[in-house]
Amino acid sequence: MENFVTRLDWTSHHARALKGSLRVPGDKSVSHRALMLGALAEGTSHIRGFLEGEDTRATAAVLQQLGVRIDAPADGERVVHGVGLHGLRGTTALLDCGNAGTGMRLLAGLLAGQAFDSTLVGDESLSRRPMRRVTDPLARMGAKIDTQEGLPPLQVRGGQALQGISYTLPVASAQVKSALLLAGLYAQGETEVIEPHPTRDYTERMLAAFGWPIDFAPGRARLSGGHTLRATDVDVPADFSSAAFFLVAGSIVPGSELRLQAVGLNPRRTGLLQALRLMGADIRVENERESGGEPVGDLLVRHAPLHGIELPEVLVPDMIDEFPALFVAAMAATGKTVVRGAAELRVKESDRLATMATGLRALGAHIDEVPDGATIQGGPLSGGAIESHGDHRIAMSFAVAGLIANGAVRINDCDNVATSFPGFLELANGCGFDLRSA
Repeated sequence: MENFVTRLDWTSHHARALKGSLRVPGDKSVSHRALMLGALAEGTSHIRGFLEGEDTRATAAVLQQLGVRIDAPADGERVVHGVGLHGLRGTTALLDCGNAGTGMRLLAGLLAGQAFDSTLVGDESLSRRPMRRVTDPLARMGAKIDTQEGLPPLQVRGGQALQGISYTLPVASAQVKSALLLAGLYAQGETEVIEPHPTRDYTERMLAAFGWPIDFAPGRARLSGGHTLRATDVDVPADFSSAAFFLVAGSIVPGSELRLQAVGLNPRRTGLLQALRLMGADIRVENERESGGEPVGDLLVRHAPLHGIELPEVLVPDMIDEFPALFVAAMAATGKTVVRGAAELRVKESDRLATMATGLRALGAHIDEVPDGATIQGGPLSGGAIESHGDHRIAMSFAVAGLIANGAVRINDCDNVATSFPGFLELANGCGFDLRSA
């Protein structure tokens, strides 16, 4: 009997003014880290605002395989019963990270210091993503991790005596930094990570919230092993990367006004906010506050005419996940937008530079691609068909592009949107999108 695989496709249509107040799902990066540190802590941690996405659920499932009890009393809540720094239990079963690159890279650091062997695997997309950037510096600490020519699966050998190192990242990466810091919890001596450009400091802030002594500043973090994590409650802010699609949509659709509630505003995450303002966007931050060590605020975005810019390279590390949305904003802008220094985009869930360039050209755009960026000429978009290549951020970005296109935009292969933004279709249509399952 022949097997049929169903695939989720979308069609996005031209929209009128977007209106409404909405809360996007919880921050994925914070959700991953809260699970991991809660698992290694002494006591019980309550997580509220947890992202109910496939990536974060995969991390929870891995921790449960390692002997951590994690309860889900309600949607968006987790109760993690910590087992302590040395309380994880080994398993011969494969630890499936699904599509979660953050989950796999951070778990590699966490598992490097355990007494037991582990094997981390992922889906087809994750299995193509480079891991040497994590495994090489971990090896300097004494970890033994086997890869398939630098790609997953990762076979982590237990029982290794880790030593703290001082390591300067060749490429700025919050995931690599976090993996080294998690390994540093188990290492003798001091572990220091120095970055060429400051990256997101979620791990540092959360380690401090869980009571681990850590010294950090933009571009540098340092800790020593031998301490204890203490359970704490975590309120996860709304994910800025998810809010990004609505910031762009509200900026480019005439007559729009959207309020995005309780969005995480970590300065290492909000490069897109600065970029859009440089382009002329009308975005205000209101009700600023702090939650669990993270800055939070409401974002009010109104339609405004955008103009092209030469993106300052200093913003690139702080918006690496938001470039697909920025490319759509650039198409709606007058003039050219130039992006350089973004070669990291070629090794995300897809080659995002190539995938966005190909997709935009299919809609009639003029875009010149270079190895580390692109030049995008603003102008009208036509309808057409787009391949997302299973990349959730590509799919959502073209859903936004369809709002201003002169014809329907069909987006193929949207299943992976659930990895980071469950309920996107309903939330988008609730504020004025015309987005349908094809």
